[in-house]
Amino acid sequence: MNALDPLLAIGLGLAGAGHCLGMCGGIAIALGMGAEGKSTRILYSYHVGRILSYTMVGATLGFALGFGIDVQPGLLIVLRYTAGLLLIAMGLYISGWWHGLAHLEQLGAGIWRPIQNVARRCMPAKSPAQGLALGLCWGAMPCGLIYSSVIWAASHGSGFTAGLLMLMFGMGTLPAMLGISFLSTQLQSLFKSRGWRLGTALTLIAAGLWTLQQAGIGIQGHAHHMM
Repeated sequence: MNALDPLLAIGLGLAGAGHCLGMCGGIAIALGMGAEGKSTRILYSYHVGRILSYTMVGATLGFALGFGIDVQPGLLIVLRYTAGLLLIAMGLYISGWWHGLAHLEQLGAGIWRPIQNVARRCMPAKSPAQGLALGLCWGAMPCGLIYSSVIWAASHGSGFTAGLLMLMFGMGTLPAMLGISFLSTQLQSLFKSRGWRLGTALTLIAAGLWTLQQAGIGIQGHAHHMM
């Protein structure tokens, strides 16, 4: 893992703030209404569950792919190219320049439907345990930003590394999600602004290009090793 990867993971979560508000804003507002006492505990439990779900998905996929990479080292390069292209696609999607990634979210909807049925049973959340369960479900919703980030994290070929990076990603989403939960109009306006969306798009595209560059370096190193 590169020393900059944890910062990049946090940056991906923060950069996707506007997208997070669109995907998860409704439930965050509902949980944050009158956020005090028990309501606050439910709200925080929801966010803990949501971030934990990202971490578990990243760790599981990273662990599984690690075995494949041990057998076929070239798989790591393929994964990094895929992650780079997905990050670029996400940047284009958020900017409104290209909506191809929406098809990937539609495919993910098939996985989300049975989990959504479980999530409905936890709504409205009346206890921290229900908030935690709801967060665990909500982390599986079809979201191109999550898909792009988890594949990028898993491309490191380690369950521990992928889990850690997705934990950092989840932490990066907190400013937007807590902002809308507590009805911070200033933060909402910032994260929904055109300038923020363009900055987000450029950040994701830059992250994708950097990932592609790292994959290219990996190819050169692999070729040198084979000689």
